[in-house]
Amino acid sequence: MSRSRLAVLFVLAVSLVVLASGQPRPVVVPVTKDTATSLYTIPFYDGANFVVDIAGPLVWSTCQRGHLPAKFPCKSDTCKLANAYPVPGCPVAGCGRHPRKDRTCTTYPYNPVTGLCAAASLVHTRFVANTTDGKNPVNQVSVRAMSACGTTKKLLASLPRGASGVAGLAGSALALPAQVASSQKVAKKFLLCLPTGGANGDGVAIFGGSPLYLEYTGSVEYTSSLEHTPLVARKDSPAYYVAVKYIALESSRVPLPPRALATGGVVLSTTAPYTVLRADVYRPFLAAFREATAAQWQYAQKPREVKPVPPFGVCYDARTLANTRTGYMVPSVTLALDGEKNWTMTGVNSMVVVKPGKACLAFVAMKEVKAGDGKAPAVIVGGFQMENFVLQFDLVRKRFGFLRLPYYAQCGHFNFTRSS
Repeated sequence: MSRSRLAVLFVLAVSLVVLASGQPRPVVVPVTKDTATSLYTIPFYDGANFVVDIAGPLVWSTCQRGHLPAKFPCKSDTCKLANAYPVPGCPVAGCGRHPRKDRTCTTYPYNPVTGLCAAASLVHTRFVANTTDGKNPVNQVSVRAMSACGTTKKLLASLPRGASGVAGLAGSALALPAQVASSQKVAKKFLLCLPTGGANGDGVAIFGGSPLYLEYTGSVEYTSSLEHTPLVARKDSPAYYVAVKYIALESSRVPLPPRALATGGVVLSTTAPYTVLRADVYRPFLAAFREATAAQWQYAQKPREVKPVPPFGVCYDARTLANTRTGYMVPSVTLALDGEKNWTMTGVNSMVVVKPGKACLAFVAMKEVKAGDGKAPAVIVGGFQMENFVLQFDLVRKRFGFLRLPYYAQCGHFNFTRSS
């Protein structure tokens, strides 16, 4: 082979390496569970932690000293996006009586725990994180983003101590996933692996589509084993809904009223600590769980019920429950999803220890909502039920992927040591 051809091949090889290294990488941040509130936070910039809200349409925070509002007229497309999902009970953004003087966009972020909302302006900000190869962080990156900035600290009520805002991860244009995808030129999808908290370490959030590897599990790549079900769009809501055909305890369907689950739908939430069931779903579910638990132990001493601890409806003496690698041995809870997929939760995701020796069913009744009221979801799947599951939200293909981690793996096993 001539020297000239060798030189051409060498240049081509170098060019391919440069192109490969220049490919945009997904963005990774740790997810921390606050044990006092059961909420999850991610670091956003300069030590500021934001609460993870997968139903939130915006990124918002309290204003930093000396902040300057972004110059978006109140009739601009960006301002319309910021106000695309008004919250009931909050003011509706408008341009005022003097549009020539009122040129700044006003939006109304809300606290997902208290429901409180307040006027805010749009500001430019930075999301400081790391790129990732799915195994480790690679390089620090500063992602251009936009957030709403409120002047009242009342917006932070009931959020974890030290939290200064909320990272909305819904399917809206100004939520964090869409902003990362636009700024970093990565896929419009994100992955969550929520931790159980405490000594079990931080979970992981990856924006932009990525494989996922965890420590202590060898070369296992978890996103390749995800089950998928369609995400269901609902009018006037940016939240993620899934179609649930029925709820089962072990292999037996819970006898629910006709179309109970379709009325209001089933929505996913990281700001509800436990799964919340509307009254017409909760009552038969609770009765069926008691019955199935008793039947499970028909040839042995039955678990002993004890006085329930609010907000839980049934609790047991934990000493009378068998404990296994997948939690207390109680009837598994299965959501039968569209696409013939089953989302099954064993005792580790269905029973919570509220005090030494007492374990309660971690599903609670919805308050201040009448049975069958279609204005409220039938089921709000809470954070506890999603912990140690790999969850992927694909905003282009409109589908939700999920995978329960094996008993020997945890979301806290992602290696946050930066790769060399």
